[in-house]
Amino acid sequence: SFSMALRSALRQDPNVVFVGEMRDLETISSALTIAETGHLVFSTLHTNSAAQTMDRIVDVFPEGMKDQVRVQMAEVISAVVSQRLIPTVDGKRAPAFEILVATSAVKNIIREGKTFMIDNVIQTGGDLGMIGMETSLARLVKSGRVLEETAMLYALRPQELQNRLRSIK
Repeated sequence: SFSMALRSALRQDPNVVFVGEMRDLETISSALTIAETGHLVFSTLHTNSAAQTMDRIVDVFPEGMKDQVRVQMAEVISAVVSQRLIPTVDGKRAPAFEILVATSAVKNIIREGKTFMIDNVIQTGGDLGMIGMETSLARLVKSGRVLEETAMLYALRPQELQNRLRSIK
């Protein structure tokens, strides 16, 4: 089984574990457990933002476990990188990304279940390496790699993207 395979992998004394896509309770639970043992865990999850990633992980668990999972997440998370591949003017694709660094404030937000605050933390955390999706999209438009209309299609908050585009022109 998948969980037995992960336990066997841990017996090999790895420093880093790549879990692949977290689609279900068993996989997410295993990834959290592995991270709690001190291993660096990389995984993927199909979401559109860092806040949505946190919500998706917690929401897969039964109601009675959600508070515990929030505490676990807050203890083990290092960062979330959300990436979207955007069609470019030359027919290729360019990554637009959102980066959330797990500062003590972010960990507290996760622990308290206030993920709606994550977007604001990202916007004010640029000096800590954080970047919002709209900022990344605006940079792609400014560089001429992506059309503004295309960026708008991929924006999570189109009005914010418009504001960013106006401020950099």
